Amino acid sequence: MSIPPRPARSRAAGTRIVGRALTCAVFALAGLLFYISAQTARGTDLRTDNSLLSLSDVIRQRSSQNQQSQAQLAELQARSQALTGQQGRSPADAAQLSALQRAAALEPLQGPGLTVTLNDAPPNATARIPGVPEPGVNDLVIHQQDIQAVVNALWRGGAEGVQVMDQRLISTSAVRCVGNTLLLQGRVYSPPYVVKAVGRTDALRAAVDADPTIRNYLQYVQAYGLGWKVQESGELTVPGYSGTADLRSAGGQ
Repeated sequence: MSIPPRPARSRAAGTRIVGRALTCAVFALAGLLFYISAQTARGTDLRTDNSLLSLSDVIRQRSSQNQQSQAQLAELQARSQALTGQQGRSPADAAQLSALQRAAALEPLQGPGLTVTLNDAPPNATARIPGVPEPGVNDLVIHQQDIQAVVNALWRGGAEGVQVMDQRLISTSAVRCVGNTLLLQGRVYSPPYVVKAVGRTDALRAAVDADPTIRNYLQYVQAYGLGWKVQESGELTVPGYSGTADLRSAGGQ
């Protein structure tokens, strides 16, 4: 029995073999790359972001740390003042030191004053005035310029001291908003936002009523229900500033 001769290999068959070889090489290279990636990541999924904190989470974490640091600083300042008080000091020096501390907003301040509260509108708020368009998301929340307008108006009205939320403002204080939260001196706050000022209540109220940015804000209060409340007090107390006075950066409001 004769064995039939093997057929000659055609050019097409050779091309297919070369193509398969190249395909195998590509898959081998891809496997090597996956292996190197896995070793570099030490088993960590490179596409997941579970290990990364969002910006708001980072800010809140820093806010908590800053709050603890401010509490420690306030305790150290109290100890320092107590030790300084134990040392001999003339009445004139004591009076001068007290005046400087008041000017630097380091001492609590009492007197008549004004409290202004701003708040977001209800999430399901609609237009409350005929002819006014339905609100967008930005129409229903407090913005940075709204809080700044109140603070600036109170200063123009002769405020002796201003407090935002639970913090006294000083010359280096800056009101900033990140998303729908307030960032003030390293701490984060959510609405409602409360601003207090010690001073002549009639002058403070007149300055608030005359501010054009606040007048614009009051139109949104009427149209969409943003929160707005002004209270006069015969005796108001704002705390002394307890944070650091270091100036790390400067910029326009």
